[in-house]
Amino acid sequence: MNNRFVNPLPGVPDVESPFFDQLFAAKEASAEVLSIASQLRDNGYAIIDFPDAEFDARAERIKTKFSPTFDFDHWRVELWHKNDSLRVQDAWESDADVRAIATSPAVLKLLSDIYGRRAIPFQTLNFPVGTQQPIHNDSIHFSSVPERFMCGVWVALEDVDGTNGALEYYPGSHKFPTYANEHMGVCSATQYKPTGHYPQYLDLWRQLIAAAGIDAKTFHAKKGQALIWAANLLHGGSKQTDPTRTRWSQVTHYYFENCVYYTPVFSDPAFGRTYYRQIKDALTGFIQPNVYSGVEVDHAVIERSMPNAFERYVKPAPPADFDPAGYLRLNPDVSAAGVDPAEHYLEFGRNEGRRWS
Repeated sequence: MNNRFVNPLPGVPDVESPFFDQLFAAKEASAEVLSIASQLRDNGYAIIDFPDAEFDARAERIKTKFSPTFDFDHWRVELWHKNDSLRVQDAWESDADVRAIATSPAVLKLLSDIYGRRAIPFQTLNFPVGTQQPIHNDSIHFSSVPERFMCGVWVALEDVDGTNGALEYYPGSHKFPTYANEHMGVCSATQYKPTGHYPQYLDLWRQLIAAAGIDAKTFHAKKGQALIWAANLLHGGSKQTDPTRTRWSQVTHYYFENCVYYTPVFSDPAFGRTYYRQIKDALTGFIQPNVYSGVEVDHAVIERSMPNAFERYVKPAPPADFDPAGYLRLNPDVSAAGVDPAEHYLEFGRNEGRRWS
């Protein structure tokens, strides 16, 4: 008699499957893998020591190479106050150490074992200071079909404490449903700015946390410690209270094989608009195909669905009798700001009921 377990839900990550116990028993997962998977299942994150004997040397080379590219004085004088950060995106394409961290064989194997599909590193972000990001999840930016086949790995390139921008996250928030534009009552295709509704998501996530009564956790990492988080985990970067310090870190975002990759915040599926991602596998350097239930999505389908650089989004025009000079005269705050009157009216004025004549 064959007792081998056959997964009835292959479109759900193993780590979030209702058949978690059977799946990990069938693959004879090691105690370490099972422990990390259990933490991800229960809390939405797991903390590990980054598995690379050369990590310290890599971290120092990354800091030395990229430090001159940042204007730290400008950040401390202006951007820090605005909760902005500094970053280099996709340095894996030009830097061997960034790529080595992103494509760590041990990390790729661990993630593949946990999710049940091959892990694909597709984006890196290197930060010299704290991100100071508001609480958010990655699902609205990096989603997949089937959903939740995405995760992130953040690793400290130096010690992090309460003054140089520790990570902040909400355990268990990954179990919330994945909410998208249709749940928010938003059709991004009809907006002047396709991301103009993003503040609604920030407010939603705050309210979900309050309703669930979840307390924030902070990660004061030692150099070489890493945090793996699930796509739907609510997380962010706490305020860096000491702007004289650095907080070097690297984030790698991972998708998984045999999925469709897209950005929900730009997408309206009911209108046939899906903002597909054409991701490049950092391990191979090749573009990863979008695959739906084992079938590659035809390029013509992607072309029809993509709002090419947002050109297909409806951009409203001001009223035919719109008087730019009159608008500035009647709205001295707009005039003082030195902005284009028509642009201001379309983005703000029409919703605020401002007059133009």
